[in-house]
Amino acid sequence: MTAATPPQGAAGIASAVAESVQYQGRKTARQGSEQRRQQILDAAMRIVVRDGVRGVRHRAVAAQAQVPLSATTYYFKDIEDLLTDTFAQYVARSADYMATRWAATEGVLLELIARGDGSPAARAQLADEVARMAVDYVIRQLHTRRDYLIAEQAFRQEALLCPRLAELVRAHEQILLHGAHQLLQVIGSPQPEQDALMLTALIEQMEYQGLLNNADAQAETRMLALLTRFLHLVLAAG
Repeated sequence: MTAATPPQGAAGIASAVAESVQYQGRKTARQGSEQRRQQILDAAMRIVVRDGVRGVRHRAVAAQAQVPLSATTYYFKDIEDLLTDTFAQYVARSADYMATRWAATEGVLLELIARGDGSPAARAQLADEVARMAVDYVIRQLHTRRDYLIAEQAFRQEALLCPRLAELVRAHEQILLHGAHQLLQVIGSPQPEQDALMLTALIEQMEYQGLLNNADAQAETRMLALLTRFLHLVLAAG
């Protein structure tokens, strides 16, 4: 099988997203000031995970961050600025995380492809192995980044009412979408752009259901069956 690599890989896209994130709150020049601002953003994120976006108030964040109330209003003139910068930080960190993951994933994919001979049986095996990789990714997200996924869902809902958050949500979606596009292009999808939209929708739904229902072994089996069928269809492997 031959592999096609996009001009700008998914890792590059993720890094570009991280670098493009714009913060709304007061800029800091001193290290101590930046550390305090960071404390406030981290505290706001913990509140989002625990109480939802509506739980983020200056007084609640100050108490969680163990800083004076005046500190939160100094760095963030209103709650929208605080929420936007909290999610902006999440997007930047997610982009850095995904850049590393996609860079490693492409190498694994190329190794898998090199083992095959392009036959239907080889493509079927590739579909099985990529499906397993995708399920492992979802399960790892649910087990090690559960709080972040909860916060992400909360911000997605709030973005329906807040244009600035909506812009960040769209930027965040590009990270997974471009990664899926690269994965599908590398393994030989004839329609990688369309298939990437479907794959990301499947993964996002699996993450949501995993959060809602506390994914167990049965849920993992269902995920694997669904993604295996999807990838067999994509690669016309059966």
